[in-house]
Amino acid sequence: MNDPNGMVYHNGTYHLCFQYNPYGSTWENMSWGHATTKDLITWTHQADALHKDGLSDMFSGGAVIDKNNVSGLGKDAIIAFYTNAGIGQTQCIAYSLDNGNTFTKYKNNPILTSSEPDFRDPKVFWHEATDKWIMILAVGQHMEIYNSDNFLDWTYKSSFGEGEGSHGGVWECPDLVQLPVEGTQKRKWLLICNINPGGPFGGSAAQYFVGSFDGERFTNEAPVQTKWMDYGKDYYATVTWSNTPDNRVIALGWMSNWQYGNQLPTKQYRSATAIPRDLKLFEHEGQTYLKSEISKGLNPFLHKISSLEGLNVNKDETLENITKGAKAYQVDMELKNESADKLGFKLFNDKGDGVSFYIDAHKKTLKMDRTKSGLTDFDPTLAYMVKTIAPLFLKDDLIKLTLLVDTCSIEVFGNGGRFTMTNLVFPQEQFNNIHFFSYGGDFEVKSISVQEIKTK
Repeated sequence: MNDPNGMVYHNGTYHLCFQYNPYGSTWENMSWGHATTKDLITWTHQADALHKDGLSDMFSGGAVIDKNNVSGLGKDAIIAFYTNAGIGQTQCIAYSLDNGNTFTKYKNNPILTSSEPDFRDPKVFWHEATDKWIMILAVGQHMEIYNSDNFLDWTYKSSFGEGEGSHGGVWECPDLVQLPVEGTQKRKWLLICNINPGGPFGGSAAQYFVGSFDGERFTNEAPVQTKWMDYGKDYYATVTWSNTPDNRVIALGWMSNWQYGNQLPTKQYRSATAIPRDLKLFEHEGQTYLKSEISKGLNPFLHKISSLEGLNVNKDETLENITKGAKAYQVDMELKNESADKLGFKLFNDKGDGVSFYIDAHKKTLKMDRTKSGLTDFDPTLAYMVKTIAPLFLKDDLIKLTLLVDTCSIEVFGNGGRFTMTNLVFPQEQFNNIHFFSYGGDFEVKSISVQEIKTK
């Protein structure tokens, strides 16, 4: 699988479609698989939603609920928007009248065409102030915005992107949502722009812009700054669910990178999504940034294993077998630097595989090194071996980290989600020990706890 598609909440169920190849484990024959969940954590595979048409692939898109039957296709129909990619790329729709069990392609497709070769990944949402449906599309290295009354007839309104953000590759999988700014009464618009290549550490990545949207035009409030949703190598094609309860904005990303996505050394499956994340905004040093929090749906599946408080680290301290054999687990830690220039920790197993995290006290950054994490030789280009670095976005002198560690991935959430870092790892066996280290002084592990993640 790769991109998340057709994400919509309807009648108590979250629907997730996704790009995948029904006939093989590498990119080809793009179709829409389909899975559903009530809690965002435990999933049920459903029958495929959409298959390719002849020589035309099913590229990415979103979905909405037609509550007032403005399309004439049926009240409360799920309307899925997708790109038909053949000789050219056109925008099409399919609809479901049975709660997403089956989808029918609209007989008068396509609904939108262009002469541009890269014209894809429609995301549609309702804009209350202008009483219009809005579509945002990725077109080459910019976004185009359209509006409509009925999902079938679309009017071009504006473009965004020239001279803004990263342009190292094609722009893909856009999204445009309004979010609250933490600690204020303000609300701003977030434009998500996935890019491949051109990520901060090579290959594919997700950038974003914060600003205003009047129903026709998006204006970026920081045009000279490039902002990243995630500071790892493996977080891409990120979009949000529509029609969510309580106005939650919940994002989901594909956990891989096109530099090596077809060569991953997994068996019985190829690729996964990251954890669902609730999105908010926060202010830091005069700028507005994205905050990504782990979905609270994970909480019922956490079971405490071990904990420790008040560990002073002068040079080296090792905690052995802190995971008690857990296959997947969450680590929460609070670190307070006293005098160290650099500090950090290493997750490792008894086979010699390990992942190291380095915190630079002066630069206020966190670096992750997975070069000795297990299987690494599957990528002959060595793109997988790149170390990733994130700004800490500190609020005070405490460094708070949450790590979700699964059998082939680590997702880091720093300081309540002010930064995230998602990287794949392929150890011979799960990491079960942690080693703390310090250079040039000492620091305190104020607390550390480990909880097993069990979904069955």
